[in-house]
Amino acid sequence: MIFVKLGYLGRTGTYTVTKQLHDCVWSATSQHDQKVVAKSVNHFRLQNERDTLLRFQSRTPYIRPLIDEVEGSSVPHTIILKYLDENLLHASNNQRLTRLEVRHVAKKVLEALSVLYYEGFVHTDTKPSNILVNHGSGDVRSPEAHLQMKWGTATDIWSFGTMLISLLYGDGFHIFKPDVPADHDEYDVKILMKYHRYFGPFPKSYEEIADQERLAVLVWVMQNSPPETLRPFHLTTTQEICQEDKGFVLRIMKLDPRDRPTARQLLDDEWFHRN
Repeated sequence: MIFVKLGYLGRTGTYTVTKQLHDCVWSATSQHDQKVVAKSVNHFRLQNERDTLLRFQSRTPYIRPLIDEVEGSSVPHTIILKYLDENLLHASNNQRLTRLEVRHVAKKVLEALSVLYYEGFVHTDTKPSNILVNHGSGDVRSPEAHLQMKWGTATDIWSFGTMLISLLYGDGFHIFKPDVPADHDEYDVKILMKYHRYFGPFPKSYEEIADQERLAVLVWVMQNSPPETLRPFHLTTTQEICQEDKGFVLRIMKLDPRDRPTARQLLDDEWFHRN
């Protein structure tokens, strides 16, 4: 057991570490038996996370709040976060979400992203395992990220769309999951091939944003995807996904990042207002 005493903004708490969850992340309890999460590491990214949470947590309820923090010479800088029961990936794998629940989650994610974007921030890692829920990875990176091109908020929108597909299908479905591990030499290429098979072909407009080396990769991807391997998402049957959901997904999953709608534009989509 490790005991940490701290004060933050006039409050004093005692936190007992109970279990290590990940590197530098622990579950803990306060002196009032409140469950919390403690993140502790000497790294600038923790300070960035702390500053970002403080900046945005009063603007939206959909970003995990910072409860307290520890600063002292005896321990690394530690932030204390609200405990949430389960991430969305685990929850949706255990029990398929209803369409109403999927729309609720999608709306809250977009509202949080919209707040970040207004201030010029990009999340970069929108996926079910990063969406935390209270009860009461197939790959999600965008084409431009896999090609190591310049990217921005449109990359989050692609990741959001990938997450949405997983939630609509349920049962742990990941549309772009390749048949090789992440450290395999062909990992990125195999995912790009899946992008082409479901949402391709890559448009000619890529000539305006990609250099010759990256264009050559895309040409190879398309030439080495035989017609029998193509699974155009727009041909998905209503037995798999309803027409309204399919239309919303197709609006999001544009291979050219410039063609993707913003978070605010998606929030105005009639998909959120249907019964």
